[in-house]
Amino acid sequence: MSIMQPRIYLASQSPRRRELLKQIGIRFELLLLRTDSRRHADVDEAPYPGEAPEVYVQRLSRGKAQLGFDALQLRHLPPHPVLAADTTVTLDGKIFGKPHHADQAATMLRELSGREHQVLTAVAIAMGSHIEVLLSSSTVRFTKLSEARIHRYLQTHEYADKAGGYAIQGQAGAFIEHINGSYSGVMGLPLFETAQLLQRFNYPTP
Repeated sequence: MSIMQPRIYLASQSPRRRELLKQIGIRFELLLLRTDSRRHADVDEAPYPGEAPEVYVQRLSRGKAQLGFDALQLRHLPPHPVLAADTTVTLDGKIFGKPHHADQAATMLRELSGREHQVLTAVAIAMGSHIEVLLSSSTVRFTKLSEARIHRYLQTHEYADKAGGYAIQGQAGAFIEHINGSYSGVMGLPLFETAQLLQRFNYPTP
């Protein structure tokens, strides 16, 4: 008689988060919320007036995990913990979301150029009415970026769907002079905090 291996659902379309979970041997199934037409399946990602970046990113990750577990019930899928995460970049209290086009990405990169900013990633796990969230905060210092360098980076289109308009695991890694915090957190899923949460839900981790 075979023993069922523990697993979780990942409520994210991010290939980076899939790679990071695989890196630490976590078994998961993708749970794509936007494919369910029976309910509104998006969390409003607009910051509330005066909302602190730390509060904002935790609210989004919690909401995504809750929506994911609700989707399980709608689809009559086996109940397993649902993991969700959200990442934001912040500088001087300003939230940098995902740029909608290259000009917006260029504006973000100019603001980050030559300065330190924070990358906040919140991880949430939901199982029934039980939801827990942990926050990872990292400080990233960019070198001074010339307009030519920004233009070359925009031509890669790496900025698309990336908070702050850059991806540390891509060519923008060359912009970064120093990181204080979690490399995996800057990528979008802090592995230390993820393992801590999984342990709280009795999931075996490395």
